[in-house]
Amino acid sequence: MAVVRPLQGLRYDPARAGDPGLLLAPPYDIITPSEQAELHARSPYNVVRLILPEEADRGAAAARTLREWIERGLLVSDPTPAVYVYSQRFSLPDGTTRRRDGLLCRLRLEEFSTGIVLPHERTLPGPKADRLAILRATGANLSPIFGLYARPGEPLRELVGALGDPVVDVNGWHQLWRVTDCATIDRIERALAPETIIIADGHHRYETALQYRDEQRGNQAAEYVLAYLANMEEEGVAILPTHRLVRGPLSLAPGRLEERLRESFEAEPPASGRRRQAGEIDCLLADRRLRLRPRPATLARLAHLPPVLRTLDVELLHRTILEPILGVAAAGLEFTHDDEEAAEAVAAGRAAAAFLLNAPPIAAVRAVCLAGELMPEKSTYFYPKLATGLVLSLVGPPWV
Repeated sequence: MAVVRPLQGLRYDPARAGDPGLLLAPPYDIITPSEQAELHARSPYNVVRLILPEEADRGAAAARTLREWIERGLLVSDPTPAVYVYSQRFSLPDGTTRRRDGLLCRLRLEEFSTGIVLPHERTLPGPKADRLAILRATGANLSPIFGLYARPGEPLRELVGALGDPVVDVNGWHQLWRVTDCATIDRIERALAPETIIIADGHHRYETALQYRDEQRGNQAAEYVLAYLANMEEEGVAILPTHRLVRGPLSLAPGRLEERLRESFEAEPPASGRRRQAGEIDCLLADRRLRLRPRPATLARLAHLPPVLRTLDVELLHRTILEPILGVAAAGLEFTHDDEEAAEAVAAGRAAAAFLLNAPPIAAVRAVCLAGELMPEKSTYFYPKLATGLVLSLVGPPWV
């Protein structure tokens, strides 16, 4: 059973900290060095100083800053527990605008083996060590994990009911409401109890929270993690493709690489304006672009995989091109979500090759999770990323 509970959120006081739009930041793991510097310059109270301090000892620096901001009243605990509705309005690359609604709440931590909370892709040890150091030092969940549940035909706003005026509104792009009505909170808790929660983003933070919980036995607050939960059945849940850039140099000359690709794929220059279809991969080299469609014998080489993984373009790419032909592992890759950025990287020589994929459908991600399988690292990019800084949660000493 998924256990969802309200929290007494720690939030900025705009009267002291200033414009909320200057205080928010993206998740730590997508902030580039130049963006980090810009966020630091944007406001002396931008949340980047907590999630990605410039000091070498990030944990100690984040703890000092958090303590100072609480003592000065820049961050203040809400008077009563609440479930928070967080709504994001965003534009997709095709120009359409959508809205994604979700709940900021406390989610009880569960081992993945229980099947209550499930990951969808593999994690790396480095980021977990970094996040654990900050969590230990601050005793706070500074950024929510992003989880998905599936309740067809029940928009979140229908489940929650009337909202009134938001307590935070950043130009309509980020809006936050506090829900304190006991009957509404009880309805939310009962509705989500039977759901399987799939981690869309924040795998490292979730696994870090599990370890912290085990270190904090007897601390009930540490048994929960700050979570944003959205209904994957709503149109606001979007996934962008994650293209692979090969740093190079390539182990094969372009002509020889094309010959090897044609042994396993139908390969032709893409027709102007024709979009990639399901199962197609674009290969970009300095002097050519090929659209690859796997031959039946190539697909048969994935037969040893679980059925839910055989249909994933990312598995096809890694197992039939990157590893066997180019000898490239994940460590030799960079990633982008933009076709033009990938093409520019190859044209400028920053990448020796690029392989463009289609985004996996949300149904495929859910099927992988429910089958107990994992996708390769960087298989999905749920868009947009959550803003950090709207609500923080105190979960450890010296706060509890």
